[in-house]
Amino acid sequence: MIKVKTGDDKVHAYEIGITAEGVISDILGRKHGAVAVLIDGIERDFSHVLKTDCSIEPILGASDAGLYILRHSCAHLLAQAVTEMFPDAKPTIGPPIEHGFYYDFHMEPISKDELPKIEKRMKELAKQNLKIEREEHGNTKLRKMFSQNQFKAEIMDDKIGHDVGSSTYRQGNFVDLCRGPHVSSTSELRWFKLTSTSQAYWRGDAKREPLTRIYGLCYATKEDLKKRKKQIEEAAFRDHKKIGKEMDLYMINELIGKGLPVWLPNGELLKSEIERFAVETEKAYGYERVTTPVLAKQELFETSGHLPHYADSMYPPMEMDDGTYYLKAMNCPMHHLIYRNKKRSYRELPLRIAEYGTVYRNELSGTLTGLLRVRMLSMNDAHIYCTLDQVAQEFADNIKMIRDYYATFGFEDYKFRLSLWDSENTDKYIGLPENWEITQNHLRQILDDLEVPYEEGEGEAAFYGPKVDVQFTSLLGREESMSTIQLDFAAQECFDLTFVDETGGENSNLFVIHRAPLSTHERFIAFLTEHWTGNFPTWLSPIQTQVITISEKQNKYASKVAETLEKAGVRTRIDFSDNTIGKKIRMHRKMRPAYMLIIGEEESKKKTVAIRSRAGEQRNDVTLNDFVKEILEEIKNRSAELNIVLS
Repeated sequence: MIKVKTGDDKVHAYEIGITAEGVISDILGRKHGAVAVLIDGIERDFSHVLKTDCSIEPILGASDAGLYILRHSCAHLLAQAVTEMFPDAKPTIGPPIEHGFYYDFHMEPISKDELPKIEKRMKELAKQNLKIEREEHGNTKLRKMFSQNQFKAEIMDDKIGHDVGSSTYRQGNFVDLCRGPHVSSTSELRWFKLTSTSQAYWRGDAKREPLTRIYGLCYATKEDLKKRKKQIEEAAFRDHKKIGKEMDLYMINELIGKGLPVWLPNGELLKSEIERFAVETEKAYGYERVTTPVLAKQELFETSGHLPHYADSMYPPMEMDDGTYYLKAMNCPMHHLIYRNKKRSYRELPLRIAEYGTVYRNELSGTLTGLLRVRMLSMNDAHIYCTLDQVAQEFADNIKMIRDYYATFGFEDYKFRLSLWDSENTDKYIGLPENWEITQNHLRQILDDLEVPYEEGEGEAAFYGPKVDVQFTSLLGREESMSTIQLDFAAQECFDLTFVDETGGENSNLFVIHRAPLSTHERFIAFLTEHWTGNFPTWLSPIQTQVITISEKQNKYASKVAETLEKAGVRTRIDFSDNTIGKKIRMHRKMRPAYMLIIGEEESKKKTVAIRSRAGEQRNDVTLNDFVKEILEEIKNRSAELNIVLS
């Protein structure tokens, strides 16, 4: 007999050889909801045989650990279905991810139309109640089993070595190299759905073999899967790519290249309004604006430390007659040279240099998506040169700036994160441990003094110093960084940045704050578009008023209305088409003007307008002067909501 301690601190006696599932079923009953177990703190399959005294805890399917196992098992189910349907496909890796799983296959690309067929086969395999069995194999047999799959052989070389074996998991005729654990049977995999397919590369290296990646969702319950599907539907409804096309905000053309957005007139209006707001704000905070080139010599990026750390994300070098040049992936090295362009006095500090600089980053084509992930970025960038004593006030000012921006744009659900270095993995950071500890503690104290709630993220700092990021949760529930304030203690040494202090001596105790409160135009406008579903506040709306006539008889008066609004500074369009009023309203609704002005016989006679809101509410008999006054007030105040009262 062996003694088995359970989570409630009770000890049970069982015959040697009982399985983990036998113990859990005895303790919790057949409907236990567990998918695996923890034995002495180690995750095990239900089939694991108990031979000695131990402690055991169930891993429930709805727990984080349980979902990981369900999703991992679902990835195997996907691989089984794909290799049955496409015999030449070679499975590579299939990890669980947030909300689901994916599996990469070396095979010809497939269309999204194939996904329902693959999903159908997965469900058939699940219903067959195939037993999922763990097997242990020595190195020789293991390599023979996967001799036709060079990807699995490479995994074995990297993670196992040539002298030891490992485990596999078998379900029906499908076998995969895996450490597990997994669920006991395919019948436990019920609540899943395939969602998309994309291109990937083996090891994430564009120079290696191209792969086909298939994504899927997986949950422990029908309700959770249904909830996630609704979330995806809402995200699709608000998708900035769809709305951007409807509103003519931007385009991406294959002849120009992937990830290189072209701002169309409406998008340029939106972008310009955001930039104007930022310029006004930065002027009030004492920033000076500059413009720097889009390329520079290799030596600049070596001096800054960016080439050693970020060479893979920078575009290939260009050999010129006077040296090697790179497209810039960041503005800071040039700003450092602007600071160093002349001697600086302590009286000039803090010196704040701002630029809407366009930078270029070599993102893999498979990762590009709309405006969220691009290769050309217009960055709301600035750098503050200051002493350590001035850092706290500058951070406080930038946190206030961010909060004020977000209030204006109508953002409420966000949080701050202090991003720290990883002291156990120092290769990707400037190697000054003492500086890291001092600056990280300094930022902690600043956030505490400001009473700003924050989380900490280890290993997420910039290579030159810790930072404070502002995190949003996307419509799909994914956490993303929007704004950032970074403290740099390395620039002064790399660029020999100094100032003349009160004693007249040259002082190198200079810090640099990198900050981008509005992220990049591309990412920020993508987020803004989805947040507002394209129904931007009036001050941001590319079309602030759309004038619509009921018949051609009102064209003359409608032209006067449009002219008056344009002269007042209100962005206005007019529709003289012979479409019906209903068709005109439906057509222009996609462009999402802040207000539609309906001009009929009554309005033309009385010299008034009928104001129609996006929600369909209408207010009649409004004098043109009154409307102009009200909308200009709304624009001037940068109101987050439409404030003109309609009844």
